[in-house]
Amino acid sequence: MNSPLITGAPIVALSDLKRSFEQGGQRIDVLRGVNLEIKPGEIVALLGPSGSGKSTMLQAVGLLEGGFEGSISIAGQKAEHLAGDERTALRREHLGFVYQFHHLLPDFDARENVVMPQMIRGVARNAAEERADSLLTSLGLGARLTHRPSQLSGGEQQRVAVARALANRPTLVLADEPTGNLDEHTADAVLAQFLALVRGEGSAALVATHNERLAARMDRIVRLREGVLI
Repeated sequence: MNSPLITGAPIVALSDLKRSFEQGGQRIDVLRGVNLEIKPGEIVALLGPSGSGKSTMLQAVGLLEGGFEGSISIAGQKAEHLAGDERTALRREHLGFVYQFHHLLPDFDARENVVMPQMIRGVARNAAEERADSLLTSLGLGARLTHRPSQLSGGEQQRVAVARALANRPTLVLADEPTGNLDEHTADAVLAQFLALVRGEGSAALVATHNERLAARMDRIVRLREGVLI
């Protein structure tokens, strides 16, 4: 572990989190009572095979959909009973997201993709561009600022996605198989830069993966098995 001392009240607290779906007339319990706390600055690997419910759990923590039972607290604020606009505000204030596929806006260059979420939050364009250039340069993309996604390699695209996730200085970054579409060498490089940047920014992170080797580079590992963390 290369992170600084992790202290303070949890930035995320999940208590008895449950999620079920109806399929073919049958109830499928994906999350059966998840309990987890993540402290400020802590990077936690969420390990589990495909289909184990990792993405469902990230959607819950990310306040991206309803239908969950139990308690979700983000930055000390209970989230499960918030109205839609309040959930959006909490998500915008505290959370950043990195997905397996980069989901960059194809008609905008790397800088613009990182500027956009800042301007939505109300940051002035000049300040947003300065922040974008700093993040992208720290990820080795200083010479690629004006390149569109189609002009970037897979690893470069994912680095832009990482910069975008951190653009608004989130308290917590949620990453769902962030290197899953990359070859092993590129995945190692992108993950190393991701971890260094998250730690440098002082954010916490919850990273879903099925890769034991990559998970071992994080501060702590939790495993999702049969709908609970072990």
